[in-house]
Amino acid sequence: MSLRKFEFANGDFCHVFNRGVDKRDIFLDKNDIYRFIKGMEEFNTVDSIGSIHENSFIKNKQLGGKAPKLVNIICYCLNPNHYHFILEQLTDNGITKFMHKIGGYSRYFNLKYKRNGALFQGKFKAVYLSDNDQLLKTSVYVNLNDKVHSLGGKAPKLSSWDEYIGYCSSNFCKKDIILDQFKSKEDYKKFAEELLVDIKKQKAKEKEIEKLLLE
Repeated sequence: MSLRKFEFANGDFCHVFNRGVDKRDIFLDKNDIYRFIKGMEEFNTVDSIGSIHENSFIKNKQLGGKAPKLVNIICYCLNPNHYHFILEQLTDNGITKFMHKIGGYSRYFNLKYKRNGALFQGKFKAVYLSDNDQLLKTSVYVNLNDKVHSLGGKAPKLSSWDEYIGYCSSNFCKKDIILDQFKSKEDYKKFAEELLVDIKKQKAKEKEIEKLLLE
């Protein structure tokens, strides 16, 4: 597993993530979350488009099928100060183009909250998921990331977990690469919840080691 020391290739799966500069919050309310999700949906196209409003207008005028997508979104989570995706690249340079497009959220955020400067901590980070085991485990880490970090119920956040286990009927994510490996959504839910225990134990161990190193 390597951190962005590889070339994105079509058909590959990558864990992509970033956080706010200086660990600041990037989503302050539910409207910010929904605006970011809208960008993920609208800008996932090989076409060059302007704003979300302009793209919606163009799609309403189009006759025929949609333009090809840049990526498949396998799963995602949006937490107050960071986000995670698992993406499958569909077109050449698709992940980079997709991330560049949704980075336009910074302009929305700065206008809304009357601020200037960078919102995200540099370029997005990416980890190549080299095998199926990594893909499955990372899907759990992403889908249940709010529980990994023990975020409270009032924090603005959203993930694809409800979509995966059937609590909502959305088809935003391409879930079959994960769910087809289980007999049912309940089996995936059980797998995920059991793995979450191990993930939280590992996180606690890492924090303890970090604390010892700083003493």
